[in-house]
Amino acid sequence: MDFPPLAAQFTISLPGWVRDELADVPEVIPSRDERIAVVNRLADRNWREGNGGPFAAMIAETATGRIVSVGVNVVLATNISLGHAEVTAIGMAQTRLGTWDLGGDGQPEHELLVNWRPCVQCYGATMWSGIRTLVIAGSGPECEDLTTFDEGPMIDDWAGAFEARGIRVIQDLRRDEAVDVFRAYRAAVESGGVTVYNARAAD
Repeated sequence: MDFPPLAAQFTISLPGWVRDELADVPEVIPSRDERIAVVNRLADRNWREGNGGPFAAMIAETATGRIVSVGVNVVLATNISLGHAEVTAIGMAQTRLGTWDLGGDGQPEHELLVNWRPCVQCYGATMWSGIRTLVIAGSGPECEDLTTFDEGPMIDDWAGAFEARGIRVIQDLRRDEAVDVFRAYRAAVESGGVTVYNARAAD
């Protein structure tokens, strides 16, 4: 009996519109607030483009604010459930820098900026990436309440677990702006204009 055909690789790529959206964004953004503003902007456009959920992320050098990579949620565009914004941004940064450890010897400190607290998948991906700071717009129930996504069984002291591993957590930068993105997404969900891809939604 022939062995069944197996996939030999999979690819997660940024959609083409990201380059256009960042055309007016400098390579160095010294202000964390301004970096989060770019992340929120990407998150809002991402769901409108149909690539995936309203989520975006950025890896930047902590000391300088130099942008190393960005990521958006590409689950719908790729049919790969791993294609969350944080995973995409981390993978793009590691590819660009040629290292699996963004905090390794010879590397400047890197930070991950996200428009909300990571889900359980991205929590682990963030913890093992080597970043030294996690910057998020918010971490409350608004994400799940408004988007209807299942973010998974996060531990209560998720921020403390990061801190215990040497990863600083900075919260509530442009929080209201991030929630407004979720509200716009929810309105589109209720009108039937977007797909919410919870895998167990029918159970």
